[in-house]
Amino acid sequence: MGIIIKSLQEISLMRQAGRIVAAVLQTLIKEIRPGMKTQELDAICAQELAEWGAKPSFKGYHGFPGCLCVSVNEQVVHGIPGERVLHQGDIVSLDLGAIFQGFQGDAAVTVGIGRISPQAERLIQVTAEALMAGIAKAKPGAHLGDISAAIQLYVESRGLSVVREYTGHGIGREMHEEPQIPNFGLAGQGPALQTGMALAIEPMVNLGGWRTRVDADQWTVVTADGSLSAHFEHTIAITDTEPEILTNPPRGELEHGA
Repeated sequence: MGIIIKSLQEISLMRQAGRIVAAVLQTLIKEIRPGMKTQELDAICAQELAEWGAKPSFKGYHGFPGCLCVSVNEQVVHGIPGERVLHQGDIVSLDLGAIFQGFQGDAAVTVGIGRISPQAERLIQVTAEALMAGIAKAKPGAHLGDISAAIQLYVESRGLSVVREYTGHGIGREMHEEPQIPNFGLAGQGPALQTGMALAIEPMVNLGGWRTRVDADQWTVVTADGSLSAHFEHTIAITDTEPEILTNPPRGELEHGA
């Protein structure tokens, strides 16, 4: 089992790591545009993290070359930033992890480039709402399967499919900690949730079937049928009442270098 937050200092650092991730993602969303190469987003990300006094979680992780995962259209997760040029109508998933004073934050968002198709808009909306449906179940006394089942039910009731080969995870001092959090499963199953748990919940949802494959670069995961995919993620902490989203965009309470 991953970290159980036990002190005010730990929750403060987890909050700051999460807010930095959220702030950098907001900057990337503002900067993304048609004609931009995905490596330009990575460069912005690296600069922003440095200004916040944080380090990238992903760069060098098992050899991953970027600070940011940039996954376009049929790419599900783990897209390597590079020479690919973004075009109007693309959808782009931005997945970012950051380390602040030894604690991790992790979040993802999918955005459209200019005008996108109604199907792509619906995919993005359903995936974002599925994330919130899963987060709502993250309460003490519930089970891990309650999160998984809520995500699956929400997605499949809307005619879309949930990726099954990749999961959410515990998070704290390490980016990936136990438990794994599938985006499908049975309510009431799995370990009981406890106050203080920190979890990264991240539905990946496809317009077509749920199966995926790994591209020739050995990193980029794509849909097996070539359909569009979206990805949303938040780092949360389980509290005695409602779950606290640690990667919500900040409201001016932090400054660069904090």
